[in-house]
Amino acid sequence: MSEIIIKKVETKKEMKAFIRFNYELYKDSPYAVPDFLEDTMDTFDREKNPAFEFCDADWFLAYRDGKIVGRVVAIINSRANDTWQTKNVRFGWIDFVDDAEVSRLLIQTVEQWGQERGMTHIVGPMGFTDMDPEGMLFEGFDYMGNMSTIYNYPYYNTHMEQMGFKEEAVWVERQIKVPQKGETGEFDKFLRVSQLVERRYGFRLRKFKSKKEIYKGDYVKKIFHIINVAYKDLYGYSEMTERQVDVLAKTYLQYLDLRFLSIVENKEGEPIAVGICMGSVSEAIRKAKAKLLPFGWYHMIKGLFFNKSNTLDMLLYGTLPEYRDTGCVSLIVADAMKVAQDMEYKLADVMPQLDTNVKGQATWKSFDNVISKRRHAWAKKI
Repeated sequence: MSEIIIKKVETKKEMKAFIRFNYELYKDSPYAVPDFLEDTMDTFDREKNPAFEFCDADWFLAYRDGKIVGRVVAIINSRANDTWQTKNVRFGWIDFVDDAEVSRLLIQTVEQWGQERGMTHIVGPMGFTDMDPEGMLFEGFDYMGNMSTIYNYPYYNTHMEQMGFKEEAVWVERQIKVPQKGETGEFDKFLRVSQLVERRYGFRLRKFKSKKEIYKGDYVKKIFHIINVAYKDLYGYSEMTERQVDVLAKTYLQYLDLRFLSIVENKEGEPIAVGICMGSVSEAIRKAKAKLLPFGWYHMIKGLFFNKSNTLDMLLYGTLPEYRDTGCVSLIVADAMKVAQDMEYKLADVMPQLDTNVKGQATWKSFDNVISKRRHAWAKKI
């Protein structure tokens, strides 16, 4: 068999090839949603991505006979390492053909890169921060992926086990049947509970009519303050900087349907919890072949505003720790489900939650739901 060559990415052309390898590897899969070229180019841009203020990274491609057969990013998040008192090198955006030598050389390259910089352990797949996709899909290969998570073939996990990796963390995802109008049952009880919580604590659900209103009230910073505080104890989390918040807001707020942005305020008017949902654009990205230009924007606009999916992506939820036992998140979920009913969504996909997050998992017990996917972070000493 021909020799496998590992090459560091050094040119813009090679970077585009790095990103497009994911599309080529999964173009025949009915479930994979490939990396979006333009967004991923921005994520990998040292000038545009504020995470590079505290992250170091290099990109590597595996070639056989001049053809790309694998890819990986080596990452050190110094802020996360300082927070968690670790010396971890992360591997992210990893993809490879079903060849143990390819995956071994990719991981070996990341290990050596990390050792040269004083790291003692390798973990992944993880991105620069928690706002990037993380966790290798372990179960649920026959469910549609989405733009916020990783899809991979089952053989990836076999390769990781063969290389001596052990499970470091587990995330679960749930698929919920959106309660339809006229249906009675557990959702009615959930609505009544949310109303009781609202009255008991004097909470208020804040909605927005325009993006101008969000910026005028400085709600972007308030939202991400909640996320930073709510997520600070989660596996591998590193606090987002003000510049990261600005970039995330500019990138994603333009796509957001404000009916699916909700904030809970306490009786003093202070934000204490936030929830953000978005109609799935998985099929739109697939039709656009994961490129915005020259015509991908057309499929994205159609998917967002006209020929929408029947699935809602429940992207992000966060509650200040001192309010977690109040049930305030029920106001957000109840509102999201009522809006989803009005918009005739049939399903809702809950984004990854750590399996140790018992309170978060309990939120969905009042709904007809299944655990649709499980994903692992793998780790080992180097």
